[in-house]
Amino acid sequence: MTAIILDQIAGKLPLWVEDSRKCSSEGRVASYIPELSKAPTEALGIHLLDGSGRSASAGDCGLSFTMQSISKVFTLILALIENGEEAVFHKVGMEPTGDNFNSMLKLELVRPGIPFNPLINAGAIAISSLIGGRNAEEKSARTLQFFRSLAGNDSLECDEDVRRSESETANLNRSMAYLLKDNGVLEGDVEEVLAVYFHHCSISVTCADLARMALVLAFDGVDPIKGERLIPRRYVQIAKTFMTTCGMYNASGEFAIQVGLPAKSGVSGGILTLVPGQYGIGVVGPALNAKGNSIAGVQLLETMSRELDLSMF
Repeated sequence: MTAIILDQIAGKLPLWVEDSRKCSSEGRVASYIPELSKAPTEALGIHLLDGSGRSASAGDCGLSFTMQSISKVFTLILALIENGEEAVFHKVGMEPTGDNFNSMLKLELVRPGIPFNPLINAGAIAISSLIGGRNAEEKSARTLQFFRSLAGNDSLECDEDVRRSESETANLNRSMAYLLKDNGVLEGDVEEVLAVYFHHCSISVTCADLARMALVLAFDGVDPIKGERLIPRRYVQIAKTFMTTCGMYNASGEFAIQVGLPAKSGVSGGILTLVPGQYGIGVVGPALNAKGNSIAGVQLLETMSRELDLSMF
C-alpha cells in the first residue's frame, strides 16, 4: 500500500513544488548570518523516504544547506541519551515561550531563569553544554558522528564558512550564553559551549539527509531500512512533542492546525517533518516568512497534507 501511495505522491510533487515556489518572492533569505544570504531565493525542493527505502523527490532537492535550528532536535536527543531526562530538564523547561526564538526576555523575568524549551536558541545552547567530551572539538565530533549515523551518510561535514560567519556575528547568542552562565545554567567555558552550538547548526545536509533522519523519528527511533534501533523510543517521543509544540518558532500552533505533523525548521530554509510510521520528509526553501520559516516550504507542506490527508489531528 505504501508503495502505491508513494508512486501517487511522486506524480504530484513536481506540480505542488512549482505551485508553491511562486510565493518565494514574498519571503527573504536570512541575512543576519551573512553567509546564509548567499542562498538562492527561489529554490524549493522536497524529498520523501519510506521505511522500505523507496523515495520520491522534486525541485531543488539536491541543494546543500546547513541544518541551523533543525540540529536542535538531535542534540536534544543526544543529550538525553548521554545524561537522562532529569539532568536535561534541570537545565531547560518543557513549554513554548510565545517569544522569538532568539529572545532572552524570560531568562530575566521568569524564575528559575532556565530556557523555556530546548528548541529556542537559549535552550539549545544549554543543551550543547551537556554533550559529552573533554573539549569543544571532541563534543563537536561526537555530535557530527551521531548526525551521520541518523542520516546514513558518513560524508556529512560542518560548513566552515557558515560556522565562521555565525560565530563572528553571534552577539545576541553570546549575550544569552553569558546570562545563562550567570544564572548557573551553563557550566564550563562559555566560548567552548558556543563553539559546539555553532558547529552543529552549521552541519551541511540535503533534503535526502533530512528525510533519512526524520524517518528514524517516524519509526520511533528505529532505522527501518537497516532494522537497527538508534534512539530509545521515549526520547523520540519527547523530541516529537517538542517539534509539535515549539518546532516552527512562533508559528508552531498554526503549523499544527494547517499541516498537523511534527516538524522543525531552520533559518537556512530547511524543514524536517515526518508522517508517523510512514515517511521521513526533508524540505528546503531559503526564502523565509516573518516568523523565520521557509515561506514556500510551509506552503508546500500545507498543500501536501491537505491533498493526502496527512494530519495527525
